[in-house]
Order: sequence, then C-alpha cells, then structure tokens
Amino acid sequence: MSETTLAILASSIGSQILVRLKGGRELRGKLKSYDQHLNIVLEDAEELKQNGEPKKHGLILIRGDSIVLISPVSK
Repeated sequence: MSETTLAILASSIGSQILVRLKGGRELRGKLKSYDQHLNIVLEDAEELKQNGEPKKHGLILIRGDSIVLISPVSK
C-alpha cells in the first residue's frame, strides 16, 4: 500500500467514507480504524441499496481482501 493511500486513510478517520466490495455491494459509514491489510472498521454503517432505503448495520468490520474501492464521501 502506498504512503499516499495511508495518508488519505489516516486523514479520513472519523469521516464518512464509501466502500465498494467485490460483488457490487456498497457500504457507507464513519471510518473508525484500519490496518496494514486494509481491514477497516466502520461505525454507523449502512448498505446502499439500488432500489430503496439504505440498510443499517451499525458497527462492522470489513476484510481488506473484499474491498474494491474506498472513497471519501463529499458533504
């Protein structure tokens, strides 16, 4: 993982991020922590659905090997 990626993740702690997973699922939540394997913990996480209201999950851990994309959410 590049230093730029780590710097962006470090500056995003406590901020809303969007995570796209293998298989097309998307989750949004507040980045609580991450590690060198890109495993991340999201607070107040919700799964974004194409056809309706987001599904609330609360606190979740996402394995780094299932992540395709991580993006800050613009406010």
